[in-house]
Amino acid sequence: MYHVIIPARFASTRLPGKPLQDIAGKPMIQRVWEQARQSSALSVTVATDDQRIVDACRGFGADVVLTREDHPSGTDRLQEVVSHLELPANACVVNVQGDEPMLPPALIEQVAADLQAAPQASIATLAEPLTDIDALFNPNVVKVVTDQAGYALYFSRAPMPWCRDQFAGGRPASLPADVAFRRHIGLYAYRVRFLHDYVSWPVSPLETVESLEQLRALWYGQRIHVADACVTPPAGVDTFEDLARVRSLLGGA
Repeated sequence: MYHVIIPARFASTRLPGKPLQDIAGKPMIQRVWEQARQSSALSVTVATDDQRIVDACRGFGADVVLTREDHPSGTDRLQEVVSHLELPANACVVNVQGDEPMLPPALIEQVAADLQAAPQASIATLAEPLTDIDALFNPNVVKVVTDQAGYALYFSRAPMPWCRDQFAGGRPASLPADVAFRRHIGLYAYRVRFLHDYVSWPVSPLETVESLEQLRALWYGQRIHVADACVTPPAGVDTFEDLARVRSLLGGA
């Protein structure tokens, strides 16, 4: 039993008006909403700070909440919405990004079930094996390491774990064969009580340095459970090139 919230901001440096970009006759936010509706979520709500997105969502029948414009992070926006919806403290909420028009519903189901099966965790999220040396050294690809029970030890934009001997001479031509590297997938399930706590905590130094808001949770002693994704998620839409690729896959021009 869980709810889905889809944060969707109009402003985007690389792709202005991203949620309303057309994909085969539908705005992107509708594509995301339709994917989420295929899950078993009790409700699917769009959260936005822009009236144009509100109007579009109402046009195709989505529940939508107009939020404040000054939230410092998507998690803060999520907390405003769960308060508006008056969700109980023990409820589970899955945060589905508004630029994932091809997100498999199975991943939404998985991350929600994982949180419910991990009572010590405030958050559940997903990862996948990282097998490409360029991705490991790419700061736009977030890496994660966990303990033996699957709880996150750290997230970073830097290569990790750092293989001291193999990387001593600089970046190698290929990944060490005996090390399991993992890429973080930015799909989260939260307990509502955690969201209320999160917005009361000052921004943490690690969160600022890495520009990764999940590090605030680790800084304040919260546990994040990480599971390997049951299916490989397609890439989201960040640029016009990404948009063209998704349009091609979904039959648009």
